[in-house]
Amino acid sequence: MSVAKAAHSGLDNPGVSAVAAKGWLAANKWLLARRLCQVLVVAVFLTGPLWGVWIAKGNLASSLTFGILPLTDPLMVLQALLAGHVMTVSALVGAAIVLGVYLLVGGRMYCSWVCPVNAVTDLAHWLRTRLGIEKGLPLNRNTRLWVLGGVLAASAATGTIAWELANPVTMLHRGLVTGSILTFGSAALVTLAVFLFDLGVVQRGWCTHLCPVGAFYGLLGRAAVLRVSAVNRSACDDCMDCFAVCPERHVIAPALRGAAKGVGPVIMSHDCTNCGRCIDVCSKTVFRFDTRFHNVPSDAPSARVA
Repeated sequence: MSVAKAAHSGLDNPGVSAVAAKGWLAANKWLLARRLCQVLVVAVFLTGPLWGVWIAKGNLASSLTFGILPLTDPLMVLQALLAGHVMTVSALVGAAIVLGVYLLVGGRMYCSWVCPVNAVTDLAHWLRTRLGIEKGLPLNRNTRLWVLGGVLAASAATGTIAWELANPVTMLHRGLVTGSILTFGSAALVTLAVFLFDLGVVQRGWCTHLCPVGAFYGLLGRAAVLRVSAVNRSACDDCMDCFAVCPERHVIAPALRGAAKGVGPVIMSHDCTNCGRCIDVCSKTVFRFDTRFHNVPSDAPSARVA
């Protein structure tokens, strides 16, 4: 079955067989871990304003954790440099730390494990499925690269950190931490617009097709070490649940179906978000987290003959 057919396979509740085989908790463990991580990321910024215990000061664009660890969004730093701003040593060190982490674990892991908008777009996709809404308007996922290019060009042309003026994540964090009703309200409206766009206009529209942050971290993740691997792909029964839940369906087929062509089982595409949902919903335990170094196609016909 092709990826396109999988997108229209009518699976209303993927993962049912996984729940039956592994139990509900095991069939949702990575989803629950992601949601917990997203909540904790927001929570560490709120302990100070709410209770006076400052774990992290700032927001996802730039923060100082425990008063000593700087963390800075590399995309924000790049925009600032293009805008002609002089960056502090602390900001540059923070960007280097974040770069190093995402080069190890995969750039778009930010999208599925950190960004709170991910939960909003996942909810929109879940509702689309339940309501039977068709795929919607076609939109090339490479559009997000053009948006990223536009953001960088705008920063250079205007002398501002352009994306941060409209970034719903930064706006939301700023509103929560400062208690600004205006900032929080603006962020809520932008987030609602993203939700409605994904629900009624384009399936997986924001994260998969438009978000410049996801595009940037995807480029960073090309050489990432941590990957999802279809290590047990010979056990696949073509249930298509993994395709139904994957936000970037095109990344699965090469690893899952590539044995006959000598393609290894590791998902090497930088578009993969390492969300782990394919691991969750597979009742045959086809997928697991692995590294890019274990990509030998040992189940290929030529390998078995040798």
